[in-house]
Parts: sequence; C-alpha cells; structure tokens
Amino acid sequence: MFGLREMGKLTLEEIGKLAGVSRSTVSRVINRHPSVKPDVRERVLQVVAETGYYPDPAARSLASQRSGVIGLVVPLAVQSLFDDPYFARLIQGISQACNAHDYTLSLILFHSKEDEAKLYPRISRNQLFDGVIVTATQIEDPLIPQLLANQVPFVLDGRHEDPRVSFVDTDNVAGAYTAVSHFIRSGRRRIATVAGPPDNLAARDRKQGYLNALRNRGHLTEKALIESGDYTEVSGYEAMQHLLPHKPDAVFVASDTMALGVLRALRGAGIKVPDDIALVSFDDLPHAATADPPLTTVRQSIQQRGVLEVETLIDMLHNGFEPPRRLIMPAELVIRASCGAGQTGE
Repeated sequence: MFGLREMGKLTLEEIGKLAGVSRSTVSRVINRHPSVKPDVRERVLQVVAETGYYPDPAARSLASQRSGVIGLVVPLAVQSLFDDPYFARLIQGISQACNAHDYTLSLILFHSKEDEAKLYPRISRNQLFDGVIVTATQIEDPLIPQLLANQVPFVLDGRHEDPRVSFVDTDNVAGAYTAVSHFIRSGRRRIATVAGPPDNLAARDRKQGYLNALRNRGHLTEKALIESGDYTEVSGYEAMQHLLPHKPDAVFVASDTMALGVLRALRGAGIKVPDDIALVSFDDLPHAATADPPLTTVRQSIQQRGVLEVETLIDMLHNGFEPPRRLIMPAELVIRASCGAGQTGE
C-alpha cells in the first residue's frame, strides 16, 4: 500500500511509474477517456485510490481547457428569487445533476437592472464557465443574443423563439388547454384567466392555451375576463379584484403563487371556491396542496427539468451546439378541491 504521507504530493509521472504506465495514460484515466483498456484503467485507479492522489483542479483545467463549472444565471432581483418556490425546486434539480456529473455550480444573481447591464457582457465573454443555464428571461432579454454572438454554450430554462437557442420547457400551451377544457366539461361558462407577464414566453403560451380551449369548444373570449399578473401573490390578488365585477364562474391562473392571491381576494369578497367560482392554477408547487381549498393545478416536473437542463448542456459540451436541443416536457392536470370536481391522490 502506498501512503499519502509517505509519497507527498504526487505527480502524474509518479502515478504512472507506480502503475507501470505513461503519464499520458494516467491523464486519460483521470479524465475518463474511453480509449484506455479496462485492465490498465483498473490498475491506475487502484494506485490513485491507494495513494490518495487528487488532481490539481487548476492544472486539470488548463490541460483540458475546461473549468468544470456550470453557471446558473437568474436575471431577477435577488429578493424575487428567494420569494418564489419555483426556483428552489429548479436549483435543487440543477445542483443534483451537477454533483452527479462532477461539475461545480456557480449561481449568478442580480440586485438591479444596473447589475444586469454591467454583468451581462462579462458573462457572455466569461472563461470561468464551461457553459451556462439561463432562467427567467424576458422575451427581449439582451443576454441571449450576446451569448449567441460569443458562441457561449448555454441552455435556456424555458422556450425561446430564436431557432438557434437550445432550451428545456414544459408544454405550457397543452397544460393550459387541458385546465380550461376541464372547466368547460364541468359546465363552467364564464371562464376568466389571470395570465402571467406579457413579456414572458411561458406566460404567453399559457394564455394561448386558454384561448385555444375556449375557441375550439365554441366559447367566446372576452377581454374583460383576461387580466395579467407578474407571478407574485399580490398581483394575483389585484387581478382578481379587477375580474370580480365581470362575474366569472371559473378562473385559470397562470401560477400557483398568483392563485394564492386570487383565493385571498375571493375570500375577502365572500365568494366560495369552488361553489361560486372554480379555480385551476399552474406549477404544482408545495403550497398548492396545502391551500384552502387545495388547488387543482397543472403539474410541471420542475426538479427534473433542472436535471435535464444540465444533461443537455453537458451533451452540447461533448457533441457540439448543432443541432440545437429543444426539449418540451409534458404537463399533467392534478385534480384537487378547488375546481369543484372532487379530489384525487397526489
């Protein structure tokens, strides 16, 4: 057995001598190159294990021209990030996948629009990351064209209309369509929506699913029954206040968090859910099941989506940018009490 204290800080050449192979073979084993014979790989790994050898990260980075770091860019004010449980689940999935693939995750946050203007050029020219995942973008977010122009490997959390952009998203149109169709099958006729912000593609897609369901099933759309929020509880409350005079009998809300505000507005007006107004939202965040009443919601697999974003980015790093990866995950309607159709298991 070779003791770490006895050997001191070992080099690749010394590991090679102990294993009876060349320095380059040791390097290929450590960097998981597939061209090494199984018996040779096993012999090198045994020496590595017995000596406690650990490669110098800086030297390894220089040799491979890779940093082993994935950046997660969240173009939101820091407070918004920590207030929104969506990001907790997403980051959990991303960090889980980074750990599984031996990458370090670096979180890039902003405190203001001034921070974005200052840091976006640095991110698009940054050599500290092998690639980045970008989330919560606006449709005209200037970071996307900068990343494309500088050929930075990146994956977007959410759909983008530029055909060059790789992304992972949920089928927001189909999810919203299913939710509104459920209302119609249940006999609801004046179906309103609290949509998300108009400069967000996911919000646009969910609104489009709402409109498609009404039109395809012979229901007229009324502008008075369409309000928008910004995915916060306060905005849901305010939007519902504007909808109340138009007497909807059902409301599709584009996020669970906004739906909490909708519920608060309805309670304040003495309106019962689902007896007077039925409610369906989107996301299936933890508070959806514990709301009063529990929310019927469109479930998206947020944590798994984060895992898939990391795996997609790593695939791009190993196999090139082309063709762009454009992955759409399915959505599922989870029936609970707020829609008036009873309750199923979680």
